Amino acid sequence: MDILPITPTIGAEINEVDLAALDSSSFAAIEHAFLKHHVLVFRDQILTRDQHKNFGRLFGELHIHPSKRNGMNQEDPELFIVNTEPDAKLTNGEAWHSDVSCEEIPPMASILYVTRCPENGGGDTMFVNMHAAFAELSSGLQQLLIGKTAHHDGEIDLRNYGISLRDGQTYPKASHPLIPVHPKNGKPYLFANGSFTSHIEGISRWESDMLLKGLYQRAATNPRIQCRIKWTPNTVVMWDNRSVQHRAILDYAGFARYGERVSVLDRERPRAFQLT
Repeated sequence: MDILPITPTIGAEINEVDLAALDSSSFAAIEHAFLKHHVLVFRDQILTRDQHKNFGRLFGELHIHPSKRNGMNQEDPELFIVNTEPDAKLTNGEAWHSDVSCEEIPPMASILYVTRCPENGGGDTMFVNMHAAFAELSSGLQQLLIGKTAHHDGEIDLRNYGISLRDGQTYPKASHPLIPVHPKNGKPYLFANGSFTSHIEGISRWESDMLLKGLYQRAATNPRIQCRIKWTPNTVVMWDNRSVQHRAILDYAGFARYGERVSVLDRERPRAFQLT
């Protein structure tokens, strides 16, 4: 197995591995690389839907998207389909976000398998390391943010796509620590995003807006803590949904892009980082 870092802070490509036929030593190496690099890229993978799901289940129980639970979407409940047609004006995940951070227990990882890529070479996905986003803040700002909670509301994301809930339908809302501790590496990370986070609790709305806008802008415009993945057909990308945010780039008008995602449910709610 060949592990090639993409940048010093985030991302690695793993070659010479078949995700449909992993042995225990290969899986252990992938687990270690996932914790170290946060985003893993596996190219030239030929997977059935069951094989895709089985790879996800090696890390834990699969997450069921809220649109499948409330009847908004009747597709396979364990798969989230990303199907962008040539004439699409929007695509899934154009804004920086963590997948469904509005859940009481958000996914710990997402695994996207893209089988069709735009012929113009577009459709990249960007990722940002939220451990690093927090670490580069001043100690004073870190101390201000530690201990605070932020409210995440799934209807914010629905409105971004012009979707309204019908009578009887619900969508998750939850409050999470603004600075949780990662359960595997013990490090703090920034957990707020413009697609789902409505406000920081316990302070005035204008202060919350000011802080969140600044934090979002800094993470989005800091290439030192980002990587950009160029997709090729039959590529799998797996990312840590706790400590990483991502955004899809819609720069392929007139072309199509297709992928399927499984997400892995975390074992517990995010826990607040504690200063020692």
